[in-house]
Amino acid sequence: MLVGEQPGDKEDLAGEPFVGPAGHVLRDAIEKAGIPASGCYLTNAVKHFKWTPRAGKRIHERPRPDEILACRLWLDSEIEAVRPAMILAMGVTAATAVLGRVARIGRERGRVLEARDGTPVMVTAHPSSILRMPESDDRAAARAQLVADLRKAYAAAVRGIDRANAD
Repeated sequence: MLVGEQPGDKEDLAGEPFVGPAGHVLRDAIEKAGIPASGCYLTNAVKHFKWTPRAGKRIHERPRPDEILACRLWLDSEIEAVRPAMILAMGVTAATAVLGRVARIGRERGRVLEARDGTPVMVTAHPSSILRMPESDDRAAARAQLVADLRKAYAAAVRGIDRANAD
């Protein structure tokens, strides 16, 4: 299960997660990581698009803690229904929602953590952060890191499934 922060403008208009520019970055990374797209459940921690108008566009605003908490019921319901072997929380908002505490990507990236319900969790940067990087070398390194994080999370999920099937 891949959990993003909140819908962006394109996602809000389409009613689907990860169909905008960040979604293209994510889907490319999933493909490069060798993960079957059919095995990925995509969602967001916050279900509404919070925005402010600027220069004729709807610009994303960070959700407040009470907004993250208000959407937790829906996220918990999705986790319960999907029963993922691994959750990859992308971005601070997603990590905070899934872990139930403030999370720091740099400090917790690459470690297997635990969601409130015991589901294994890893955290990574949100694909939209890659799009905001001004330098192409930085974007390339961040894309490579996202692919590596996806591979690591997928490998941990598969190992967990294999262990569960062996029991």
